Amino acid sequence: MSTATEHTILEEEFEHEAVPQGRRQSTASVAAVWFGFPMILTNAVFGGVIAYNLGFWRALVAIAIGNAILLLYVGTLSYIAGSTGRNFALQAEHTFGKYGYTVASGFLASIVIGWYAFQTGLTGTTVHQSFGWNETLIIVIAAILYTAVTFIGIRALSILGMIAAPLYVILGFVALALIAADHGLAGVLTYGGTVGAMTLGSAVTIVVATFADSGTMTADFTRWAKSGPSAVYAALTAFPIANMVAQLFGMVIVCAGAAATPATSGGDFLPVLTSHGSVLAAIALIFVFVNLGSVCTHCLYNGAVGWSRIAGSKMRILTIVLGIIGGIAAIAGVWSLFLDWLNLLGIFVPPIGAVMITDQFLVRHYSDVGQVPNVRPTAFVAWALGAAVAIVVHYMAPSYSEAVAGLIVGAASYYVLAVASRQAPASA
Repeated sequence: MSTATEHTILEEEFEHEAVPQGRRQSTASVAAVWFGFPMILTNAVFGGVIAYNLGFWRALVAIAIGNAILLLYVGTLSYIAGSTGRNFALQAEHTFGKYGYTVASGFLASIVIGWYAFQTGLTGTTVHQSFGWNETLIIVIAAILYTAVTFIGIRALSILGMIAAPLYVILGFVALALIAADHGLAGVLTYGGTVGAMTLGSAVTIVVATFADSGTMTADFTRWAKSGPSAVYAALTAFPIANMVAQLFGMVIVCAGAAATPATSGGDFLPVLTSHGSVLAAIALIFVFVNLGSVCTHCLYNGAVGWSRIAGSKMRILTIVLGIIGGIAAIAGVWSLFLDWLNLLGIFVPPIGAVMITDQFLVRHYSDVGQVPNVRPTAFVAWALGAAVAIVVHYMAPSYSEAVAGLIVGAASYYVLAVASRQAPASA
């Protein structure tokens, strides 16, 4: 009886090997994991901030371009994951080497814990601002809840996604209905934005950077798909569908003139709900924990899977350890560094995925089971070149997207280096 219960609730997470075909899940189940992830208030904030700076139509173009890039990027990495069953760390080992992967995987597994800490802290801040409750106590409660859900594993993320996404859409439309009654929505399409520092390129970077980390680590989720195409379909529900829907709510709220502080809080529609009666306020409280809990559990899962592979441990042990570390960081106020965090993601993360895609599609096939070196220097050089160009674009050509520049240069430089190394003499 206990064995059956353990098998049902706490199933094997396959931290150190590919997921066997017999343990794969349906496309709908894997899609629920990804679909519920972008349906978060943070995306309403970003969508609103972009609209505030660019106006409705230019913001829509930036968001569409960013999501198209994410679809190609995450979809390709997902195809590899669904075809092989490998998590991100195993994918990275294929490209960066048996020891080299620890750098790329460790970097991203730490970055996502930063996201977990930020969103956990945001839970406390949001509840405190909306209801006046003790911020630190809410952060502690949130960290415990999010860690407990992640501890259960991938099935819990799937169930949470099935709840979080519909709840976001329903409450988003409720907020728009209330705004329509109070302010009207007539001026949405003609909203011109403000003259600010944001360019179309930097807006695209924000869209890409928001999911650059977990998007690169998509294999942790989509390795559970039954095939490569099934994994791509699952990723498609997130990019562009769920991600754009979440951002569009924020855009409309700002363009309707209903956002209190659009320059910083964008299209966060929670205040609209909490200011219209106790029933909606109670529902909004549940929404905060479900909504922010969705992104927190996904990020914690990414971090735990990545570090468990590096440490030779189990995902659930690392979930507890990283959940505590992230909770402490949340209490310490890590969200004050959030804008710098996004810049870091847009510069350093995309070249990692670009190198892996180029390696496993163009240079050698992802199904190749040949000898993997301890370290593959060409992968690291290409990563560095992609990041270096992204930094130059960020500071010297801000009207363009550093994330896109990093992707292109990372991929191209790796291909050139790989071809050159193949043609070099054996003694070189």
